[in-house]
Formats: sequence, C-alpha cells, structure tokens
Amino acid sequence: MTSWTFADVWEAIAAAQPDRPAHIQGERVVSWRQFDARADALAAHLVAAGLGQQAKIAAYLYNGPEYIETYFAAFKGGFAPVNTNYRYGPEELIYLFDNADAEAIVFHAGFEETIEIIRARLPKVKAWIAVAEPGHDAPAWAADYETVVAQTNARRPAKGPWGRSPEDLLLLYTGGTTGMPKGVMWRQDDLFNVIGAGGNVAAGLAPATSIPELLGRIGSAEMPQPTTLVACPLMHGTGQFSSFITLNIGGTVATLPSRKFNPIELWNEAERLKATNIVIVGLAFSTPMLEALEANPGRWDLSSVKVMSSSGSMWSQENKRGLLSHCRNAIIMDSFGSSEAVGMGISASAPGQEVQTAAFALGPNCGVFSEDDRRIEPGSGERGLVAVTGFLPMGYYKDEEKTAKTFKTLEGKRWSVPGDWAEVNADGTLKLLGRGSVCINTGGEKVFPEEVEESLKTHAHVRDAVVVGVPDPRFGERICAVIEPEGGAEPSLAELSEHVRNHLAAYKAPRELVVVDSIGRAPNGKVDYKAVKERALRALNEPA
Repeated sequence: MTSWTFADVWEAIAAAQPDRPAHIQGERVVSWRQFDARADALAAHLVAAGLGQQAKIAAYLYNGPEYIETYFAAFKGGFAPVNTNYRYGPEELIYLFDNADAEAIVFHAGFEETIEIIRARLPKVKAWIAVAEPGHDAPAWAADYETVVAQTNARRPAKGPWGRSPEDLLLLYTGGTTGMPKGVMWRQDDLFNVIGAGGNVAAGLAPATSIPELLGRIGSAEMPQPTTLVACPLMHGTGQFSSFITLNIGGTVATLPSRKFNPIELWNEAERLKATNIVIVGLAFSTPMLEALEANPGRWDLSSVKVMSSSGSMWSQENKRGLLSHCRNAIIMDSFGSSEAVGMGISASAPGQEVQTAAFALGPNCGVFSEDDRRIEPGSGERGLVAVTGFLPMGYYKDEEKTAKTFKTLEGKRWSVPGDWAEVNADGTLKLLGRGSVCINTGGEKVFPEEVEESLKTHAHVRDAVVVGVPDPRFGERICAVIEPEGGAEPSLAELSEHVRNHLAAYKAPRELVVVDSIGRAPNGKVDYKAVKERALRALNEPA
C-alpha cells in the first residue's frame, strides 16, 4: 500500500488534467498546471533562502489561491506548513511564530503594519514573502509573491535536497476555547488517510491504494470531480481539510471574493460556479444563509448543490430543515471532530429527514470512555469522554505534557481524547454535551454550555446564544445566558428559563441573562468563552 504525500498526488493530478481549474476566486481561475508551476517556484525560492528539511512555513493569509499554493510549495520542498489566525494581535502572533519555529512567513501585504511591530522579535525567520493587494504593495524587506511564483522556468526543487517523506508534517494550530494555541502535528500519510485517501464512503468506494488507482477513479461515476465552495477560513481545519479532500480527487476549490462573509455573495457564487459542495461552520454561517434564501425566494438556481458540510460547531435542526427546503437536491453532512481528532462522528440530513441537533452516529474508530477508562455502555445514561483511534496526529508540537493528556492508551490502542463529553444513546448514537474545559459546576452538578445553548437557540426570539458560569455564593457558579435576540424581540429571563426547563433538567436553566447585539463568533464559528464570560461579568457588575 502506498505511503502518501500530498505533493506526489497533486503533481500527478496536475499532469493528468493540466487545464482543469484547481482554484477559483471571483474572476481569478488558477488551472492545475498553474497551481503546480507556481508552487514549484515558491518551493525553489524557499530552498534558495536556506530553509532546511521540515522547516516551518507559516501562511498568514486570507482565503485565496495563495493559501493552497503555499501549502503545496511546503509539501513539495519537504517543509512543514503552519496555519496562522489572521485575527491575532502582535503578541499572539509572536507566540505562534516562535512556538512553531517559523522560518518563512507568507503574508498578505495588508498585514505589514502588524508585522513591523513584531519582525525584530522573530530572529528565526529567514524569508518574508508578501502577497500584494489593492492599496498594499510588498514592503522592501519582503519578496513579492507574484514575482517569486512567476519564475515558472525554475527547476523543480528535486523534492528538496532531502526528498519527501510520508513522515513530513503539517502543523495545525488550534486555539480551542481556552488557553494558548497548540500545534497539532499531523504526518502527511496519516492525514491523507484520515480524510479519505481518495475514497468515497457514501458511494461505497474504498480508499485508494496507489496514485495510479486514484488517477483512474477521477471523474468516474463513483468519484465525480467536485467544485467545492469553501465559505469558511482556510486557516482553520474545516476549510483546510475540506480543500484537501477536493484536491485529492482532482476537483476545484472555490473561495469567496470578499473577506467578510456575505450570504448573498455565497449564493451568487454557488449558482455561478454550479458548486456541488458548500463548506461552512454551523450557525454563524447557516443562519444568514437561510435568511438570505427566505428573503429572496426562487432567486438562485441551486440544483447543482449536492452536499453542504459543516464541522467544528453544533447547529440547529431548524436551520438544517430550512436550508434543505431551498436546496432540494442536497444533503447536509455535519461532522463531529477537532484538529486532533478527525472522524469522531457524523450526521447526515436530507429533505424531510433532518437529524436531531447534537445526535451523531459514532465513527467506526470512535468510542466513549469514563474518566477511569471504562467504555460507556449504550443507553446507560452515563457520561463519558469521546475518543477516536486509527490515523491520529503525533501529538502537540513541543508539548509533551499536553500530548500525554490528550493521546492515551485505552484497550491496548492509542486514542485521541480531546475533552468532549457525551452520552451514548441506546441505538449507539452520541448525545453531545460539550467540551469539559468550559463546563459549569453549579451546586455540584456539571452543566455543559453547548447543551443549554442548543436549547436556547430553539426559542423563536433567540438568534444565537452562549452560556457561561458566573460566581454564586451558594452554588459556586450559576448559569448565565448571553443571547443575541431575533427580530427585535427581547425575551425575558423567566421566559428563557422556562423554555430550557421544558427541554432539560431544571438546574440547567439560566439564572442570569445578558442581551447583546452580537455574540461575536470567530470566522470559524467558534466562541471565545473567556471573553464572553468577562463581558457577562461586566454587564452584571460582578468581579472578574
């Protein structure tokens, strides 16, 4: 069986179909031939800059062809690509680049002002490469990206002087909801396999065993070439891995022209490109998408859309039902996983067959274990931690302590246990409860915020909700609902508490309410619980 590297696969696909689009952004179309050649030139530039085997290449970029080209170049040269959250401030960027040992940073030139603040404090960086954009040219101290990648006659860097290996890394930095970012170390072979290895589970097509076999499948009835519109950021795992899945089978990745999410633009692009797949992250995307469809009935022909996929954030059954009523040919694939645990569970919804929120079928390599390492029995009502085995990351970069806490040996196998709590229903499906790091302890009872949030979001006058614990002299913590109201109405605390009690145990009902104009979710749909809690404490005049 082949040991995989992404560059070997993508180069073979580029040779087989050079004129097919690899990436589309607005009016920009990058063919597979150009994708390959531009990445070659960038890899050669990095080798010439003195970077060695597995040097870390940070992509400090918005969505666009340059993002995937930077990763392709890193894979070609035997380097390790590193994602960068473009919302970070100077100190967060210093931490990330230093922790990752970044030796090259590819960045949009609009970030020049921020980089100027920190550049002198990053002595490990040997190469700065700037992607010019309207109003921002490459600074004098950085190479111009387009000049670099235009050197298409440069000799392919011979896979770097050290060659390529399935052991070569991709570092996926994840901030989660608390703590400093951690670099999840994925071996390319493990990552290629865990995202499908060119197989198609829905079509019953097993993973490919070789590049020739993979090439022979591309464009077949079992493996049609998708056009995947990635609406979420490529800097996060959902957007990034979805793009890789598409490229691995010779498809086309499309990204939105604008940097601020606009649902009208998304539907315009979906229709224009005849997108087959749309990738989002839960409620932050699905709510405005549904509102746009309902405000403009019949405006778009969405018959090409076959799959809408989401990962990393739970979202409501009502939203799924609404989207499917407008996209009648589509199914919604809702994946449960994380940067360090891919494939923990999945739910599939079709028109008229929407799956209940937070109900996921256990993945084939997934289990739920108690804190004393016992497997939780279906229907027992006992809560446990979700774990996944099979193809796993090596651990966290330069953090043996956190690696040991997350990656455990259970039943004689290595598992990833990132901290998600769940119950196992009698039918074997999961009932997700939330991440233990933000669990609220009220009177000795554990309350998982996401469980209460999902209940609140089913209220007609709640657009979005976050639940945090605030200090209580009697119970230790009491539950505070921070809500973004819907349609100008503002529900009362009593009304919301009663609504929650109709769904959940009484002790899970909120005892405080803070109303905000916007929850302020990140582009990946996640919430900064620490910041929301501080906001709630200020509103309630409680000490931080």
